[in-house]
Amino acid sequence: MTVTGIITALIVGLIVGALGRLVVPGRQNFPIWLTIVVGVVAALVGTVVANAIGVSTDTPGVDWGELVVQVIVAAIGVAIVAAVTGRGRRSTL
Repeated sequence: MTVTGIITALIVGLIVGALGRLVVPGRQNFPIWLTIVVGVVAALVGTVVANAIGVSTDTPGVDWGELVVQVIVAAIGVAIVAAVTGRGRRSTL
């Protein structure tokens, strides 16, 4: 993996993680670096899932189907991280 590949993975991870945070309702109080980690993992897992379910990932330009799968995986990851860290939605009690 080259430096360009690492930088690209971080940028895609940030975008996918941020979109995943936007999809999940409520407030998530965890740091941006954790969002990037969730996004990078979601981008990798989302690509594997997209290939497994037959979403074409060999298209010119932006592959919207793969991106949707990645954002869904990121939203699930964000919800899990918010639940595990206990810093998700605050109780009104």
